Amino acid sequence: MSISKKSFGTTSKGEEVTLYTIENKNGMKAEFIDFGAILVNLYVADKDGKFDDVVLGYDNIESYEKLNVPGFGSFIGRHANRIGDAKFELNGTTYELEKNDGPNNLHGGTPGYNKVMYEAATTENSISFHRVSPDGEQGFPGNFDVTMTYTLTDENEVVLTYEGTSDKDTIVNLTNHSYFNLAGHKSGKILDHKVIIKSNAFTPTNDNLIPMGEVMEVAGTPMDFRNLKRIGDEIDADFKPIQIAGGYDHNYILDREDNGEVVYVAELVEETSGRKMEVYTDLVGMQFYTGNFIDNESGKEGAHYTKRDGVCFETQFFPNSINVPSFKSCALKAGETFKSVTKYAFKTV
Repeated sequence: MSISKKSFGTTSKGEEVTLYTIENKNGMKAEFIDFGAILVNLYVADKDGKFDDVVLGYDNIESYEKLNVPGFGSFIGRHANRIGDAKFELNGTTYELEKNDGPNNLHGGTPGYNKVMYEAATTENSISFHRVSPDGEQGFPGNFDVTMTYTLTDENEVVLTYEGTSDKDTIVNLTNHSYFNLAGHKSGKILDHKVIIKSNAFTPTNDNLIPMGEVMEVAGTPMDFRNLKRIGDEIDADFKPIQIAGGYDHNYILDREDNGEVVYVAELVEETSGRKMEVYTDLVGMQFYTGNFIDNESGKEGAHYTKRDGVCFETQFFPNSINVPSFKSCALKAGETFKSVTKYAFKTV
């Protein structure tokens, strides 16, 4: 196991950005930058031992800083996903957030956690990115001391550990927004990839993609991924939740005990390359998103990414949970520690 680093350029503010590379004994490599705590490249072997980069992204810091509307590789906080009407109440106080997704708040607001610098610390197989999100940043209460740690194991697992504390009661919902394409980031549509999601139900949304508390069983609907199914089979089905979202962009209620254990919840298979990615988490929800809003992004190595060229598995608290009493709350008490682990395990079939 080894870690190396090199310059990745300079931000518009003059901040020096470093690219960190972790390589395991199998030759698998994961690369991250201290701007945005972003996963930039992920080189994974196929069934014949050939390595390809399987995440969408950019070649330079300028694109991560000035573009990256899709959130390629991004660390997302203080609250990932959507909050309805861009406001919430906590301890009798109403907090108004940025309306950056129609009438709603999406992924926290400005500055995004993927648009700021972090202090980096390394071990032989991990990188931790740390900063303090000040009280009032993005509209959220409390100085939030947060660390995002990426670990690469010799079992070909990328382990994401989120940890943070606040000096005021606040809300916390952290995730990673990597777009995966197991055929290689330049290979186009992910419609032939196959997916399993260990979920019997999802949270339908209103027309603004906000869950309001309704729960719908996946059985008998295009949302059912309990058995291995091709993404493209029903992605344009005449089914209202899919029509509203323009494809899959939904929170799945994971079929698991809410006991804090990190368990298997999903997998992604690309049969031509033979690559498989398993998803493990200790969280109760996962946003399955098929890149419906990618719009001609100039990506790595001359690639041009378009609609449905990547797929995301964003582990999370349910969207809008702070406003829906029946959902598990993402509120964090002052002085308590938030910690969560998600793991992407790569194998071949």
